[in-house]
Amino acid sequence: MALVLSFHTLPSGEEKPIAFALRTLSKAEQNYAQIEREALAIVFGVRKFHQYLYGRKFTLFTDHRPLTTIFGPQNGIPSMAAARMQRWALLLSAHNYTIEYKRAEHHANADGHSRLPLQVEHREKQDAVELFYLGQVGKLPVSATDIRRETILATVVEMVLKGTQAISLTDNNELSPFISKRSELSVQHGCLMRGMRVVVPHKLRKRVLEELHTGHPGIVRMKAIARSYVWWPGLDADIELQVKMCQSCQQIQKIPSQAPLHPWEWPSKPWERIHVDFAGPCEGHMYLVVVDAHSKWPEVQVMTSATAEKTIEVLRNLFSHYGLPEVLVSDNGPQFVSQEFANFLKANHVKHIRSAPYHPAMNGQAERIVQSLKQALKASKGSSTLQKRLETFLLTYRNTPHPTTKESPSLLFLGRQLRTRLDALKPSVTAAVRLSQASQVLRRAGRLKPRQFRVGDAVLARDYRGRKRWTSGVVTAQSGPVSYTVDVGTSEEWRRHADQLLSIPKQTAETHSTELPDNKNVSVPVQTSVDATSSTPPTKEQDVNSDTSEECQTKHDKHDITPTPVRRYPARVIKPPNRLTL
Repeated sequence: MALVLSFHTLPSGEEKPIAFALRTLSKAEQNYAQIEREALAIVFGVRKFHQYLYGRKFTLFTDHRPLTTIFGPQNGIPSMAAARMQRWALLLSAHNYTIEYKRAEHHANADGHSRLPLQVEHREKQDAVELFYLGQVGKLPVSATDIRRETILATVVEMVLKGTQAISLTDNNELSPFISKRSELSVQHGCLMRGMRVVVPHKLRKRVLEELHTGHPGIVRMKAIARSYVWWPGLDADIELQVKMCQSCQQIQKIPSQAPLHPWEWPSKPWERIHVDFAGPCEGHMYLVVVDAHSKWPEVQVMTSATAEKTIEVLRNLFSHYGLPEVLVSDNGPQFVSQEFANFLKANHVKHIRSAPYHPAMNGQAERIVQSLKQALKASKGSSTLQKRLETFLLTYRNTPHPTTKESPSLLFLGRQLRTRLDALKPSVTAAVRLSQASQVLRRAGRLKPRQFRVGDAVLARDYRGRKRWTSGVVTAQSGPVSYTVDVGTSEEWRRHADQLLSIPKQTAETHSTELPDNKNVSVPVQTSVDATSSTPPTKEQDVNSDTSEECQTKHDKHDITPTPVRRYPARVIKPPNRLTL
């Protein structure tokens, strides 16, 4: 392209040039459209002779008529023009000029030079910012040369360099992320770039992830570093997987968030399932706490010794009063894990369920009574003897409506309020209990997500032996809704709650898994709520309660769990007086 600067015009109309300027188009400029090359010549001339033109009014002559409209100062910058043309129009708007069209035969002084290009080998000028980022990429185990050699997305490169039409998303879904970002892509030194970030080919992504994970910075910091240097579709997901597969990072993880609340199934009759626990020492004594899961009826016994023998003695006395329960739930105290205690329950056909170690919430019903007992004894300390204060607490607790059942424990356990006879037609509280449990589950479900494991899944189990926080293992059985048995490779198996387990990605599980016996015959204990082998014939009142329970269960399945209000006391019947008539 060429241009002529003319300041002198003779009376005959002949122009006297002051200066000439011309240069050869670069490799990228040769791909410009014809109108863009004509506009580039004008911008080049204005920049070249800026010192002559700035602050003066001058006239631009061009042999390309459309430029008179695009660059015309009286028309304004056209909004529909290409972005490059708009930028050049803004540059020219800083000058005071007019633009006129001149036919090619009258424009020979500049047009002649433009037809004599010099054979120049162009060397692209490297920007300082580009050199910095390319230098940083070169410091990685993956260099810019490797990326340039492995950049095989020829279709994307062609689309960026030549501006070809975007590929149909239905033809190649692998390239759809690049098509949606095509306005941000560019090619620099043979490397595909998104802005100032290098697009890493698929073959080199694993090496880049390993370099980003140097020093174990964590997911957030890895993403921050990666967003300054590299990009590829699914980068964030690959970074998260890289951190989850790192064994060192998994061992120092914090305890996971709580699992969704899974309440115990409410027993259909009293003393079907009991929860036991020890409280104390408080005022120099230990207390054995026993709670009925159906009625919340508490039994508290002051213990002089907390051995397994004394525990069995107290439980045998309670069983003589209320009968044998079907299920007994306890923690992992030495009294409850002893062989003597196991033989006692086995001889009486009582199923024993132990909570996960260091997870008292699994035996929450007994733990809640322990908390209330300690608070009551501390508040009443010094008012009377220990035994009297304990009996007062039990009497008050048994006769107070429970927040879950909405009925007093004495009413559900004995069928009557203490010292007061109750009506047998009082409706079942099954719906109220399930409504309360459902509301508790919903309150926690809003901020938690379910965590479930299957038999054979590779997991990280919480290790409380003090050596390390997590130990890898395999789930061998599900002993409850949220409790599992985990094989950690030792001679014994661990029992863990869902809150004490972490899942391992599939790739890590294949690397660190251990061989397990066939789990096809592993049985999962199921908590039954009704004793099908009971030899006691049902009475009429039990039949009525059973029908009422089934009716409430049907209503609950139909999502109609709102109990119908029933009159608490019988209606008063007023009869007219029988007067004496003479």
